[in-house]
Amino acid sequence: MRSGSAARHLRKGGGRHRRTVRVRDAAGIRRFGPMALAMVGTLAALGGAPVEALGAPAGATVDSPDTPLNIRSGGSSAHKKIGTVADGAAITVSCQVFGQQIAGSVRSSPYWLRLTGGGYVTEAYVRWRPERPHVAWCGPTAATVPVARPGGTSGLNVRSVSNTGGRELRKIKNGETLHVVCQDWGESVAGTQRRSAAWNRLAEGGYVADANVAWPSSPTLPWCGQAPPTVPAGTPEAFIARVAEPAREGMRQYKVPASVTIAQAILESGWGGSGLTRRDHNYFGIKCFGTPGGIAVGCRTYETSECNSKGCYRTRASFRAYRNASGSMVDHGRFLTVNPRYAPAFQWDYAPERFARAIHKAGYATSPTYADNLINIMRRYDLTRFDLR
Repeated sequence: MRSGSAARHLRKGGGRHRRTVRVRDAAGIRRFGPMALAMVGTLAALGGAPVEALGAPAGATVDSPDTPLNIRSGGSSAHKKIGTVADGAAITVSCQVFGQQIAGSVRSSPYWLRLTGGGYVTEAYVRWRPERPHVAWCGPTAATVPVARPGGTSGLNVRSVSNTGGRELRKIKNGETLHVVCQDWGESVAGTQRRSAAWNRLAEGGYVADANVAWPSSPTLPWCGQAPPTVPAGTPEAFIARVAEPAREGMRQYKVPASVTIAQAILESGWGGSGLTRRDHNYFGIKCFGTPGGIAVGCRTYETSECNSKGCYRTRASFRAYRNASGSMVDHGRFLTVNPRYAPAFQWDYAPERFARAIHKAGYATSPTYADNLINIMRRYDLTRFDLR
């Protein structure tokens, strides 16, 4: 798995609300919750110019008839506005990132384009000339083009699925550039570049083991089928509305009260403001420990804080990445169910305040006020209205 700049996750962050800057990126922008953000048409949208053109700057035209298109410091409307581009202006694109879904005058798209002069614009208001080329992924400072680096001289195998037992579709020569559209978690392979369970899905079809692919720098790639990143909700009620049905789905499957799940999501994601939550829909800081399990779609490394008897320190850890908020909520319910120490809490599945105290007593969090914090949030926002009866 390729990771870009690390993001800080507030594992036990407080319930402080963080407001979003409400600036339009062009007329008619709509924000989508993670449940509505399917990765529709991704492969088709990424088709176009030959793979050999990958990494070359691409030309396009802004189509924002009602207002200038905002240039942002990153791939969402929550990033700082650093300039504008007029309707009809020609732009030159160096690379792309997978960011906030925007519905614009041309299309609905989760892709944000880094301009050669700096900054990002949403692809939703961009017309390509004459068609969409293969746009390279953005590394931390520049476009990055992956290259096949298989062992031996036989070439890199392209498989029908993300494991070595998949049908071989073709071979790619050593040193040939690749057009990667997303990554899939599959068989762990020890290759020439690294050991990895990530497999790169190619625009032309098929998968290659990332273990045998060289990246000049490290882009943050989407997992295949993953909903686009979110932005912090504008109000507490908007955040609650975003996670309520996913929390109810967790309750249906694992009987964790939805009110408790929502309150925990508020505390542990900082009202959806943590990088882990926004990028990979992980609301509870569940780590991978070598595998994403049966619900998450992959693992990604983030900077985080760890504490022991000697104090707290900064480190890096691998966290589970989810398809959307529902995946996170359901996996959270599964986490509480399969850990025997939380078993006593499930006698209170229809008494959420007692459930909250029971998981705290079992060691879910070290804060002495954790259960009280959950209960205060549940009462303040009347979260028990979301519990299944």
